[in-house]
Amino acid sequence: MKALATALMVTATLVGMSAAHADGKTREQVQQELQAAKAAGQVTFGELDYPPATVQQTSLTRDQVQQELQAAKAAGQVTSAELDYPPKAAVSQSAGKSREQVRQELAEAKARGEYTFGELDYPPKGK
Repeated sequence: MKALATALMVTATLVGMSAAHADGKTREQVQQELQAAKAAGQVTFGELDYPPATVQQTSLTRDQVQQELQAAKAAGQVTSAELDYPPKAAVSQSAGKSREQVRQELAEAKARGEYTFGELDYPPKGK
């Protein structure tokens, strides 16, 4: 029984090894791929070139980037320190209600009983 199990394991190992190396490339093909990878800068030697340097390409000029940065700063999208984190969106003063309108709405809500303070009468009974 042990001999049969051993024979099956050896056979399975040999089949697995042959399947692992069955890509069919010749030595010359592998050498050509290696030369092409070296020419493309995808292969490095030693520790000096790790990770390989990538070529960065941009479509913007320095002036365009500077203009975008100034526009982002003006819109409040750029922070300069931890105190400004997270950046707050710029609020337009023309949109929304004035302080007086908000105060008037608060006074009306208090008059109708829809405004409460504290936890004793939560939820408000005006609704």
